[in-house]
Parts: sequence; C-alpha cells; structure tokens
Amino acid sequence: MEFFSRYVALGDSFTEGVGDEDPGSPNGVRGWADRVGQQLILADPTWGYANLAIRGKKMQQVLDEQIDAALELKPTLVTLYAGGNDILRPRVSIDSLMASYDDGVARLTAAGAAVVLFTGFDSSGSAVFGRTRGRTAVYNEFVREIADDHGADIVDYWRMREFQDWGYWDTDRMHMSAAGHTLMAKRVLETIKASHSIDTPELEARPALTRAAQLRSDAQWARDFLSPWVGRRLRGISSGDGLQAKYPSLVHPDWVRTGV
Repeated sequence: MEFFSRYVALGDSFTEGVGDEDPGSPNGVRGWADRVGQQLILADPTWGYANLAIRGKKMQQVLDEQIDAALELKPTLVTLYAGGNDILRPRVSIDSLMASYDDGVARLTAAGAAVVLFTGFDSSGSAVFGRTRGRTAVYNEFVREIADDHGADIVDYWRMREFQDWGYWDTDRMHMSAAGHTLMAKRVLETIKASHSIDTPELEARPALTRAAQLRSDAQWARDFLSPWVGRRLRGISSGDGLQAKYPSLVHPDWVRTGV
C-alpha cells in the first residue's frame, strides 16, 4: 500500500508504551503513540505508522539506532523523545547530550518531516526522582531552544499539571498508566492540530492512605520496582535488551480500527 502521509515515533519506554499493558500488541504494550497513529489513520486512511522506540534506550542509542531507520521511511511526521534515561544516571553532561539531540532534530527537519519534541516531566512530586528535577529543567530549556531553531512543535509535558495525579501513572511510578497514555495521545493530537475522538480519561477516586499505609506502600514499591531498576543499572542491563521495535516499518493494520 502507498502511504501519502507517514508518522514515525522515536524514543524509549515513554514512546514504546510501557505502562499501558496490551497482550495483543507487540512487546505487550500499546501507548500514546499507537493511539496517535490510530487516530491519524481513522481520519485519513492514507497515513502509515511506524514505532521504532525501545524501552531503556539512552539518547545516543536512540539517535544512532533510530534516526537513519526513520529517514529510510521518508516520514512526514516524527515524534521524538529521548534523554530521560540519561538524566536518571549518576553522571550526565546535559550540554553534550543536547548537542547530539540538536544534530538529530536537524537531520529530521532537513528531510522535510514535521517534528514534535517533548519537554521532560516535572518530577517534583516524587521523593526519589524529584532529585533530578534541576537536570530536567535544564534539559527542557535546550529542548525549547532546539525546537525554535528547527521549527519543531513541543508537547510541554513539564506544564501538564494534571499528570501530578498518580492515577495517570503505572504501579511502577516511572511510566504512565493506560489513562496517562490516553491523555498524552490527546495532548499530542492537539499539538499537531489533528482531529481525534479521544476523551479525557475519568480517574477513579483514590482513598487517602494513613502514614503507616503509605510507608508500607512505599516499601513494597521499592522492593518490586526501585531495587530491580537500580540493580539493572549496576549490572549494565537494560529492560529493552533483546526487544525489537514494535512497528519497524509502516503499518496500517486492523488494530487501527478498534478502540481509542
């Protein structure tokens, strides 16, 4: 099939869809990018969609492994988010990181693609990840400058205060839940001014926990998620090791016809 418009999603777990479990999707996750691709195709069946994102990838890996592959697909629209896994490392040079990012964005826009970038999330509400808030703020300023220089659009995750509600987050507290991915898809589609039929998710009310219950919940989370996450980094292992891109070539399959 000939695709007259081609959307290619690049990045890490955020774009792959981790946190939005779906046994029927490649890698067992769906995510906001799949939802965006679906809505574009529902509105105009000449769209094709590819998702090259793989969880655990650092920025240079995303740029080295996904930019060339994306350009081969001759994209008309690219979403790119990378750098979150770098920011969480003990040491990182944001300046060096963003110089490479700038080069990658330049290559995409030079090829004629409309590019959408993302600021990083404001993690001030997290006792653990809030420590990287300053790094993320610096990263965001680079993103804004790069977007201005290359005419890219920005989905401003930092300013989306609704995501301070934990109902939009998976139990691992690191990735968005299905509701979070749904809301993000809506925000991306609004940014690119595309028609869609996605409603804002309704979150279930969460009862307030006593201090003792919260401490027990935090301890359980540390055992189940934080410790394994730290352990992988100490061993040089990535959650994406052995995984392939969900949709490495342009697709227009039946999955775009069901649900949102």
